[in-house]
Amino acid sequence: MGELCRRSGVPVATIKFYIRQGLLPAGRLTSPTRASYDSAHEHRLRLVRALLDVGGLSLAAIGDVLRAVDDPDRPPADVLRTATDRLTPPRETASGPDLDEARAEVARLVRRLGWRAEADGPAGEALAGVLVALRASGHGDFAVLLHDYAAAAEQVARADLGHLGRPAARADLVERVVVGTVLGEAMFSALRRLAHADASARAYTDPHAANESA
Repeated sequence: MGELCRRSGVPVATIKFYIRQGLLPAGRLTSPTRASYDSAHEHRLRLVRALLDVGGLSLAAIGDVLRAVDDPDRPPADVLRTATDRLTPPRETASGPDLDEARAEVARLVRRLGWRAEADGPAGEALAGVLVALRASGHGDFAVLLHDYAAAAEQVARADLGHLGRPAARADLVERVVVGTVLGEAMFSALRRLAHADASARAYTDPHAANESA
C-alpha cells in the first residue's frame, strides 16, 4: 500500500478509506499483515480521483457508477444512463405551477426533438429547475436559447458516442463511457467558458483601441 501511495500520490489513509467504501478492491494477501497492489489498483485509484476531483461526483455517486462498470451483465447504455443520472443528482425544488409548466416544456422539447430520453429523469428535472430559476430571477428570456443549446448538446453527444463506439473490450468500453460522460462534462463546461471569453472580447472590445495597442 505504501508503494501504491507513492505511485498515485494518494495518502495511505485515503486508500484504506476507499477500500472500506468498496471504491477500490482489497489487495492480494501475501502474508497475514501484507497485501500486494498491482497496476489495476493504481488505475482504479486514479479513476476514482478523476471522478472526484475533476468530475465533481460524490463518493456515493462514484460507488454507484463503479458498481455499474464492474457488473458484466449491465449493457454499456445502462452504464451510461447511471453515470448521467449521477452527474445530475436530485435537487430540492419547490413544487408548484411554475415547476409543472417547466416540466411540461421539457417534455415537449424532448418529444419535438425525437430524443429517446426520459424527460422526467434526473437530467430533465434539472433542466426544469433551471427554467424555473431563470424566470424567478427575471431572466426568463434566456430560455429562448433552449433549442440552440439542445442542438449544440446533440452535436456533442454524437461526437461522444462516435468516440465511445470504437472497438474495445467491455471493461474498457464501459470505463470509456463513464470517463467520457463525467469528465467530458467538465471539459465542455471549461471550453464554453473559454468561448464566452473570446466572444465577449470580440463583441465588446473597441477595434480601434485594439489596433492602437497592437
